[in-house]
Amino acid sequence: MEYRAITVNREFGSGGGRIAQTIAKWLGWKLLDRDIIDAIAYAAHVDTRQVQQYDEHVASWLKRLNQQAMRSAALAAGMELAEGSVFDAAEMVKITQKVVEEAYAEGNCVIVGRGAQCVLQHKPDAYHVFVYAPYRERIERLRKRLEPGANVEQRIRKVDEERARYLQEYFGKCWNNPHLYDLMISSSEDEDAAAQVILFAMTGKPLAVTAP
Repeated sequence: MEYRAITVNREFGSGGGRIAQTIAKWLGWKLLDRDIIDAIAYAAHVDTRQVQQYDEHVASWLKRLNQQAMRSAALAAGMELAEGSVFDAAEMVKITQKVVEEAYAEGNCVIVGRGAQCVLQHKPDAYHVFVYAPYRERIERLRKRLEPGANVEQRIRKVDEERARYLQEYFGKCWNNPHLYDLMISSSEDEDAAAQVILFAMTGKPLAVTAP
């Protein structure tokens, strides 16, 4: 099977986003991760770090933005709204689905989260991965990434719950349902090794990766 897209869902702190980035780099494929968030931040004149707090859990934040700013965000993402429609959380999900579908149509893309594994579930040439990691390793990784004094365990629970609710609310699917994925893999201590395993599982052959 020649695949044209890989979707990567991930537990918070599992390194799934970085693994997706590594895979895209090795394959020379596009990475679809922050693009929509950047478009919203630009249109709404807010810092991307503020927007990222609501990524994959956007309803309450979107309600605080005025309709015109959100229409601009949709236009920035290349998606015109129907006349008279109101841009809200549900409309944001529809736009995200269109972006995912367009990326798939173009091919050679790695898509992180945003329900892409559901949007492309019935595409035979889309490969779906879920990345998890031992809880203690997730804590250690996030202690290095998050701000000093952050309650890491609380953040893990919150982000994982938000991602799970996002998938349940908008796609009616359980986030960690194994039937949504071709591969569920622990990143353990070596993210590059996990990326190699994903590519081997997808292609049936090892990828020759040259050291930087």
